[in-house]
Amino acid sequence: MHSNPSCCPAVLYRFTAEVNSLTQSHVNLIAQSSRAFLESHPPAQPLTQLHSSAAAPRTTHETKELKHPRNYSVIYSHIYSSLAGNAFAEADKFGRWARLCDTGLVPVTGGSSFHRWLILSQTFPEADGEVIPVPEGNNVPYLSCTSSHWPETLRHRRSEICAGRGCAGEKIPAAFATVVSKAPVLQMLGRVLCTVLFVGALPSPAAASQGHISVVLLGATGDLAKKYLWQGLFQLYMDQVSSGHSFTFHGAALAALEPGQRLMFDVLKKLSCPPDEPPNRCAVLKDQFLKLSQYHQLKTAENYTALNREIETLVGQEGLKEAGRIFYFSVPPFAYTEIAQHISSSCRPPAGAWLRVVLEKPFGHDLESAQQLAAQLAGFFREEEMYRVDHYLGKQAVAHILPFRDQNRQFLDPIWNRHHGTRSPELHFASSPCPGRTSFYEQYGVIRDVLQNHLTEALMFLIMELPANVSSAQDVVQHKVQALQSLWGLERSSAVLGQYQAYSSHVQEELQEARGYVSTTPTFAGVLIHSDSPRWEGIPFLLTSGKALDERVGYARVLFKNRAYCTQSGTLRDAGHSQCKPKQIIFYFGHGALSTPAVLVSRNLFQPVMPKDSWKEAEARSDLHIFGQPLSDFYMYSPVKERDAYSVLISNIYHGRRDFFITTENLLASWAFWTPLLASTSRQPPRLYPGGVENQQLLDFEMVSGGLAFSLAEPAELLSPGGQMPSDFRAIQSKFRQSPLVSAWAEELISQLASDMEQAAVSSVARSGHFHLALSGGSSPVGLFQRLARHHYSFPWQHTHVWLVDERCVPLTHSESNFQGLHRHLLQHVRVPYFNIHPMPVHLNQRLCVEEDAGAQLYAKDIVALVANASFDLVLLGVGTDGHTASLFPRSESGLQGAASVVLTESPVKPHQRMSLSLPLINRARQVFVLVLGKGKHDITTLLSRVGHEPSKWPISGVSPSSGQLVWYMDYEALLG
Repeated sequence: MHSNPSCCPAVLYRFTAEVNSLTQSHVNLIAQSSRAFLESHPPAQPLTQLHSSAAAPRTTHETKELKHPRNYSVIYSHIYSSLAGNAFAEADKFGRWARLCDTGLVPVTGGSSFHRWLILSQTFPEADGEVIPVPEGNNVPYLSCTSSHWPETLRHRRSEICAGRGCAGEKIPAAFATVVSKAPVLQMLGRVLCTVLFVGALPSPAAASQGHISVVLLGATGDLAKKYLWQGLFQLYMDQVSSGHSFTFHGAALAALEPGQRLMFDVLKKLSCPPDEPPNRCAVLKDQFLKLSQYHQLKTAENYTALNREIETLVGQEGLKEAGRIFYFSVPPFAYTEIAQHISSSCRPPAGAWLRVVLEKPFGHDLESAQQLAAQLAGFFREEEMYRVDHYLGKQAVAHILPFRDQNRQFLDPIWNRHHGTRSPELHFASSPCPGRTSFYEQYGVIRDVLQNHLTEALMFLIMELPANVSSAQDVVQHKVQALQSLWGLERSSAVLGQYQAYSSHVQEELQEARGYVSTTPTFAGVLIHSDSPRWEGIPFLLTSGKALDERVGYARVLFKNRAYCTQSGTLRDAGHSQCKPKQIIFYFGHGALSTPAVLVSRNLFQPVMPKDSWKEAEARSDLHIFGQPLSDFYMYSPVKERDAYSVLISNIYHGRRDFFITTENLLASWAFWTPLLASTSRQPPRLYPGGVENQQLLDFEMVSGGLAFSLAEPAELLSPGGQMPSDFRAIQSKFRQSPLVSAWAEELISQLASDMEQAAVSSVARSGHFHLALSGGSSPVGLFQRLARHHYSFPWQHTHVWLVDERCVPLTHSESNFQGLHRHLLQHVRVPYFNIHPMPVHLNQRLCVEEDAGAQLYAKDIVALVANASFDLVLLGVGTDGHTASLFPRSESGLQGAASVVLTESPVKPHQRMSLSLPLINRARQVFVLVLGKGKHDITTLLSRVGHEPSKWPISGVSPSSGQLVWYMDYEALLG
């Protein structure tokens, strides 16, 4: 049973990963072996020095080789605490001291500094009564209850503490009074463990250390850190203490060392363990976590350099290698760039170690600001190093949407589509009023705060195509982006907005606005979304969120079409399986009547497959109803162990699960989808509602003509959008460049233009039997295309020929192709005969826009063959900020004059090569409509109002139909600025 002592340190070091997997049989074997071994092998030297903690010595047992508090103290404390009260306690017959408590930070008399003290109680009469010397490298002093050398700030509490009341006056649990030996404990324990392992009493030793992880929390004393992040980091430590990694936790903020340290440790002392965590293990791990945590002021470049030096020194002293570093940005986004620069230049880990930078929302205010922030961060970090947090992806019900769909494919495949199943997926989140968050909320509002991120991410999990491997982060992210890109663009009629009545007073009070200030920031929104994917085309998706509603609750709910017609009365049917009851699947995020995350499936659908290790079937309470149905109508499952969203996400950061985070591509696709709605509703006054149960039906809405509208008539009290008075308005002319002008806000302008186009089409078909329409590409007409697809069901598409005004020289399937945009937003949604669609032939002979291929001449021949007199019935044009129209550009004679009706041109921006109708051909049209939108076009609009016919400088100025009509459609922002 004797073993070579030289093996012990290595065995003990490897054993750290196994400590938390000890079974009771292991405990008993350790106790028996330890007692037998110590009785026959007493220590060979006097027991003189206290070792409360030390790092793994690599080659010797000598005390001077023992360094900082790390793995050994966890093993020793954990094993002793686990065996409190049983035979193993007898093994430590050389123990002299029991720990009473850790005081935390205590002020030093006469100064502004603080110390922590570990209070020890003498348990044997041999104690010398002196202050126990502190081992080298340990900054926590120890006090003996028999010593008279207590600091003045603690002396008056000595009797109370030493009487067993603890540092805070509470009665301490017996298991918390861990014995700390005045002997070389590690050497003694190492012998015990070596003996046990030698005789095969335990499983094989764990692998050697996997390396050290440094976690740096920036904003360590802020609200988010206090409420969630420190608790999440502590949970990570509890979960991974036996993983083979070692950890240090560095809290950082702008505050100086002493006040920042005081604030941070006030938070750490309040950390808690899950209810099912054994109290003794919780106490030991919390103590260890505090020892592994330290505060840093990070304000200057020198501070970051010092932090990096400290991490490198610590890892070097421990003889470890770095596995990686986590930097968690719990700071406002305006600070991201400066911090990113410091980390990139001073705090990157060495080669072979990873870097993970965690970013909190908001990630921009709209598409442009998101692109700017993304570009700035990309200058410092690689894409795989960035983890953008959306805490909804850590909510257990949201995180289980994809696994649920994957594990229940056999049931869902037939019904998870537009043909057989879903009627109206809806996602909803309601929260409390926002006093205290008004400064943030006034800048962002409900759409940016909840819909653009939280609910959109949950919606993507519902509607994305399932990858073959849902565990592949790359595949999941790719399918999410594809689902985002399949969504129809939003317009103002897609949303209804509201604001609770007390909100403006909150703004006045917290932001010190004038008493008469009126905010137009919405606190409630309902948004209707459609997808053009084959699976979901025609199915409406509803996203709603609001503050001060009647209940705080969040859920994603999928309703299924009910094809059954029931002849029996409801009382005679099987309540649980009646096909006439609603069929639905609900992912319940929390709060509300259930107060717990849950997955509910109607019993008349199927009994779902759920992982038994993480979800359990819950007992249906007869007194609870959800969406008007008793819980007994559902199979209901709740988590075996509830976990906070941030704990889940921090664990995923540790494991490198990037599918739980927002990639740059994902982020920009989301902002591209939401920004047009935000712009179109920026001047829309929200409906006021009182809040709570008094809302009654005031916020109920319905789907009308492809959009949303409140069900009840508008109340008399409305918000004024900025308090405009008649003097704020100016007269708007009815002519522009001697041609008719139609002007309105963008939404109304698009509606009017679509109606005028339909009228022109109807008139042309009545006159000649067909309608030849030439459409421009770009971003301006997208809203028009969507309007035509969604609202103009009487448009004579069967008799319409669709031509392109211009095209980029890219394949027609390319995202920058004008035809691709036209197809996506219009053509695939209307019934135009395929042979009536005429894309420009830019891609011939497997090459693009080569003159020898004669693509321009081929298009011109088609026009001559099909269009009478080569005169289009209607040409839709736009205007560039440089005055170009179609793909006819300033200072280029190509296409401005001559006999050619279709030409190849060069654009000053990529892609440079273009194909375009010529100016003479455009001027032969019966009608030409020019659409101009946005503030960005105000300068060119002003210039065009003053210049004459100069197409070489401004090609749009050359548009003047020889025998037709020119009409300008210009929104107020382009016209008035």
